[in-house]
Amino acid sequence: KNGAATTASTRCALVNARSVANKTFILQDFFTSCDLDVLFLTETWINSGESTAFSELLPPDCTFINVPRTTGRGGGIATVLKNCFYHKVVSERSFSSFELSYFELRQADPVLCAVIYRPPKHNKDFIRDFYEFVACVLTRYDRVLIVGDFNVHVCCPSKPMAREFLDLVEAFNLTQHVTGPTQVHGHTLDIVLSCGFPVNNVVVGDAVFSDHSPVMFDLILDLEVKLSCVRHGRVIKPDTAAAFSPLFTASFLDHLNSAASMDTEQLMNSFTSTCSEVLDSVAPLRAICPKPKQEPWLNDTTRTARRECRRAERRWKKDHLEVSHQILRECWRNYQSAVKTEKTQYFSNLISNNVSKPRVLFKTIGSVFNPSPSTSLEMTSGTCEKFLSFFNEKVAAIRANISPFSVWSCVSTQCLAVFSQFESVSLSVLTGIVKKLKPSSCPTDPVPPRFFKEVWDTIGSSVREIINSSLATGIVPAFCKKAVVEPLIKKPGLDPANLANYRPISKLPLVSKILEKCVFAQLQPFLDENGTLDPYQSGYKALHSTESALLKVFNDLFLMTDSGGSAILVLLDLTAAFDTVDHTILLDRLRDRVGVRGTALEWFRSYLSERSFSVRLGDSTSSSAPLHCGVPQGSILGPILFAIYLLPLGEIFKKHGMSYHFYADDCQIYLPIAKNDHSPLTPLLHCLGDVKAWLAQNFLKLNEGKTEIMAFGCTLTDLGSLQKYLHPKVTSLGVTIDSDFKFDKQINGVLKSGFYHLRLLSKVKPFLSFNLFEQVVHAFISSRLDYCNALYSGISQKALYRLQLVQNAAARLLTGTKKREHITPILASLHWLPVKFRIDFKILLFVFKAWNGLAPQYITDLIQIYRPQRALRSEGQLQLVVPKANRKTKGDRAFSVVGPKLWNALPLHIRTAPTVECFKSRLKTHFYSLAFSTA
Repeated sequence: KNGAATTASTRCALVNARSVANKTFILQDFFTSCDLDVLFLTETWINSGESTAFSELLPPDCTFINVPRTTGRGGGIATVLKNCFYHKVVSERSFSSFELSYFELRQADPVLCAVIYRPPKHNKDFIRDFYEFVACVLTRYDRVLIVGDFNVHVCCPSKPMAREFLDLVEAFNLTQHVTGPTQVHGHTLDIVLSCGFPVNNVVVGDAVFSDHSPVMFDLILDLEVKLSCVRHGRVIKPDTAAAFSPLFTASFLDHLNSAASMDTEQLMNSFTSTCSEVLDSVAPLRAICPKPKQEPWLNDTTRTARRECRRAERRWKKDHLEVSHQILRECWRNYQSAVKTEKTQYFSNLISNNVSKPRVLFKTIGSVFNPSPSTSLEMTSGTCEKFLSFFNEKVAAIRANISPFSVWSCVSTQCLAVFSQFESVSLSVLTGIVKKLKPSSCPTDPVPPRFFKEVWDTIGSSVREIINSSLATGIVPAFCKKAVVEPLIKKPGLDPANLANYRPISKLPLVSKILEKCVFAQLQPFLDENGTLDPYQSGYKALHSTESALLKVFNDLFLMTDSGGSAILVLLDLTAAFDTVDHTILLDRLRDRVGVRGTALEWFRSYLSERSFSVRLGDSTSSSAPLHCGVPQGSILGPILFAIYLLPLGEIFKKHGMSYHFYADDCQIYLPIAKNDHSPLTPLLHCLGDVKAWLAQNFLKLNEGKTEIMAFGCTLTDLGSLQKYLHPKVTSLGVTIDSDFKFDKQINGVLKSGFYHLRLLSKVKPFLSFNLFEQVVHAFISSRLDYCNALYSGISQKALYRLQLVQNAAARLLTGTKKREHITPILASLHWLPVKFRIDFKILLFVFKAWNGLAPQYITDLIQIYRPQRALRSEGQLQLVVPKANRKTKGDRAFSVVGPKLWNALPLHIRTAPTVECFKSRLKTHFYSLAFSTA
């Protein structure tokens, strides 16, 4: 049963590792063989962002706390502890004279554990800093443990530094427990201090894998620990489907015969109850206890190497000869090498056997890249209730804090087309939908997703009857409106005790997803045919992307500033916009602006009403809470409903003459500023006033703290009330923008991320074949170079060179080429286009798609086919009009200018390519010949 217990004794050890990376498996063996609960490490020599060593060091069912070193030499602190301990990392003041990591072992009376490393060089501030640290923690905690390598010779109390340190320890009533030498030169440097509880069985071990000896000790205190989580699940065997099918058919028919005229709700309940009853018969729920994990790469070879270490250790302890000590150290090095080799081979075989499964490939690589520390979140119903209240209160607080504005009235649009009812769905259509479903499950599903597909031939007709009944009657079953939310921490390193650091991941039943896909498949064509959605909304739409959105925005900004004028860009941020949507207003939008009427409108009314959610952690679940507002999260209909909800906002921008663009709830508005305009901001201020009024009227909250303004070529020295929103750089849809369009900050980010991932990729290269590793390099490096690179047209040669450095480094890592070897032949052999050509490639791909109707309309509108006024040889050459521009750094970089220029320079056979794939192939061949013709 899930829960907690207490332990009276906790076995700990303190080790100065002097580099963890080359002792990972040795330290893991030390942890397990000494039956440790907590291992404190100093001098890990791990840099910021590099946590791959922990993927090798961590024993099964353990987690870690890592504080990277702050300098290029020495330093670094880490703690490895079992997952059963409730702990919380404490973020407090840091000190310049020593490195510090501290955390609480959580319970009613928490224990503060602090790990310290003081560099050996004398620092006159150490005693003062340590005094302040101890004074601070002892006023807040009754029980404190301080361990670390202090580089203070406490064994020599006559020395000034040692005398001051020991006096301080005594003054604060701390107990120092280490008495013997902990370093090969005979000094006591690694110490254990405690206050408020006893520390027993202190043993200083032998210095084998470092020049420091490990210090082992027991903490004598009652600590609350988590019991092993027991989950409940079904064991689906190969013959389960065969046993399920006849029982389901007979049972469901009995239900139908007993109630010949079932409504939608009854059909749904009958289906779920029948599935559950039959599965309980053929694959009953059972408690599954977690088994102790075994490292699969520990085999006879590694066990033999470990036995050699044990034998050498016994020999050295017996004779204490230096030669025996050297043999022991060599045995440990051999063990480290043997385990590393076997692990590499294991992962290599795992990836090779799953070469056609990208999910396995990247999950494996991710486990090596970032062994994220597990959270110590208590998976209890009480915790679930806390999350339920937090998520509910967050939305309620946002809606309650929306300031009332005068009602903004918008012009009502007349719907020329009406969507009044859904068509019934055939079994073949449903089969196609089910085949494409991802195997993600919801805890309320009566049938697991993979098994659902296995028995689809049996249950398909029943599901079709439920779907068509819902579409015909306009009633959505209550079962389909119950979401299960699983909190997911937003990113590693955040405080797991802070509920605001979690993102609610909403899961809906499988039948609900199928029903929504059927509705979406009929609603989306209706919206497209009638041009209902805002053409400048790029979120969640086919053929649209963040890059296409930014390409349009930057095209306009380049042209606005090309003649020497200025432009203002405003990035509006909405707080939890999807969660605060008002259902009544949304239904009015569907009726009045989209033309949804009759049964179809009733279906949406039923879909939005009486929704609820609960929070689940492991096997623990909260109670249910109603959802009175918001579009359903985790559904395919949520984004399109939100886009419909925002339709009037575009009218406000048009009314005030603003250019704008949406990507889901991200909104960008921009306008030109003429040189002689004496009141350039007046339209913008009026527009923002109407926007605030409309948002408040529609229960959406503008997050003014995250709303930003960027001025391009602006000569204004004061933006008045907008000055506080002005920033030298802003980030829009993942691209960092500066006011002079140089993209220096963006390129800095690409370089930083690129080289960081190259360092990580070097760790997994031994696991992968050449072809697989090239795929991984493209996924982690090329994708970053290519993200929104159509915006880079016209950047400086210096900026291009810096981007090229990342690609060059990736090519050298892939091929194992030395730094001094010329890079051009390497890129040519890999068939990698240099960065400059990749930029032009992306721009031309947008042009080709626009030419062939495969791009957003706002991109297509930026190009114009060249039609000469009289018969010329250029007629029929598929050329585009090249608009005139004034400045190379502005107008010449606009997509509407540079795109046609590049297009017209292409050979005709490339421009006349029949398909996108054919165009890309011919274009790459053309650019390859240009890039490497002299290579």
